[in-house]
Amino acid sequence: MTTTTKARKRAAAAQPEQIRVDNPATGEVLTHVPNLTAAEVAEVAARARAAQPGWEQLGFEGRAAVLRRMQRWVVDHADEVARTICSETGKAYEDALLAEINYGAAAFGFWAKQAPSYLAETRVRSAQPLVAGKKLVQRYRPMGLVGVIGPWNYPLTNSFGDCIPALAAGNAVLLKPSELTPLTSLLLAEGLAASGLPDGVFNVVTGTGATGSALVDEVDMVMFTGSTATGRKVAAQAAQRLVPVSLELGGKDPMIVLADADLERAATHAAYYSMFNCGQTCISIERCYVEAPVYDEFVDLVTKKVTALRQGVPGGPGSVDVGSLTSPAQVDIVERHVRDAVAAGARALTGGQRPHREGLWFPPTVLVDVDHDMTIMREETFGPTLPVMKVADAQEAVRLANDSEYGLCGSVFGRDLERAEAVARRLEVGAVTVNDALVNYTALELPMGGAKPASGIGRRHGKEGITKYCRQQSVLVSRWHLRRDLHTYPYRASRTRVLARLLAVLNRGAKD
Repeated sequence: MTTTTKARKRAAAAQPEQIRVDNPATGEVLTHVPNLTAAEVAEVAARARAAQPGWEQLGFEGRAAVLRRMQRWVVDHADEVARTICSETGKAYEDALLAEINYGAAAFGFWAKQAPSYLAETRVRSAQPLVAGKKLVQRYRPMGLVGVIGPWNYPLTNSFGDCIPALAAGNAVLLKPSELTPLTSLLLAEGLAASGLPDGVFNVVTGTGATGSALVDEVDMVMFTGSTATGRKVAAQAAQRLVPVSLELGGKDPMIVLADADLERAATHAAYYSMFNCGQTCISIERCYVEAPVYDEFVDLVTKKVTALRQGVPGGPGSVDVGSLTSPAQVDIVERHVRDAVAAGARALTGGQRPHREGLWFPPTVLVDVDHDMTIMREETFGPTLPVMKVADAQEAVRLANDSEYGLCGSVFGRDLERAEAVARRLEVGAVTVNDALVNYTALELPMGGAKPASGIGRRHGKEGITKYCRQQSVLVSRWHLRRDLHTYPYRASRTRVLARLLAVLNRGAKD
């Protein structure tokens, strides 16, 4: 550690109101950001509420113009944003480019285009005679102030990305990024300001968990991405105010390789989507089940591919395949899962040992001889590991894949597409792919979310990905009507008999 780095760390220790932001790949201190108090969060929230009505009144076209300018800003500043992401997460440059820059730019354009159609007023028809001739409309209005609490693994896609549809719907937004990765959000806030977003509509509130808790107490709706344990706490706190929440939580996503699969493609995807972003993806491949006839060949292929991966400090395009982990706590979890598996009889065919070097590192690791009692097959590892288990047939693979509290995503590989899709449809997950993995997330038209409580509630993307940031309002307009409705006061026996006969006719239903 250099003298300068030591001095910076001593200075950070003397500033409790500041949070130190490190480069997890090198241990370098990048900067410090404010650790906002509850009172400061309340002040920001008040300014956001004051700015929100004007933003809403711009209408879809006015808001879309800002979002499209921001889309161009992201493209024009792609290298700067990617390097900022790499510096605070340790991920490879291509991981930032493909999964963050590409997603962010697409999302601004998508929500600018789709918000008017997804949130369009809907005319409703009713068979109820009391509303005959009246106009019935279902419409959406913004919640008002939306709070987004983001994770550290994707500071653009899974933190800032949730803000885009909330803004498109006409809300003001408070974003509390992870204290480990706040710099991307702050940079994108500059981009929004340069793109013409009115002051106060979007706000980054940096801080620790206490700042996030303060945010929950100030907003009208909460979008949280993170661990299942923290998600439960957020939901419980929001419930005290009856504030709606949307949660994307843990995943232990299974991959099934059928005996007729294209093993080259399956092994390539297994290696890539288990190690992408150093395995720190909620829908990454976390466990793999392979039918016995092709198990040995598959393991050989995937081990060769993982062994060939270049892991190191990202230095720009093409410099490394796999970067570092981002969270110190996560390195400990990965190490424990691998250590416990090996102690229980698993073998690491590549990797398996935490290196002694500066930064947050664990090597890409393929494990075999695993069983379903091992922690690495049951708990979310969120690191560069791929445990591979031999199964007798697809029936056993499905049973084991579904034997989990998580249900976020899954994948099935097989040449017989009808059979592979049939297997995929039996997985208890919110999203499933056949002969592919993870790319479903890039289809913003396709809803994404968990099928089991431990993986969250609510959906990203698709219509629900923006309507969740809105209140529904039903509107009834009497266009023509009697001077006095037949059913109103004062009650008269003669009118009641007429009403009774009318209701009997209308509600008798069709004859058998």
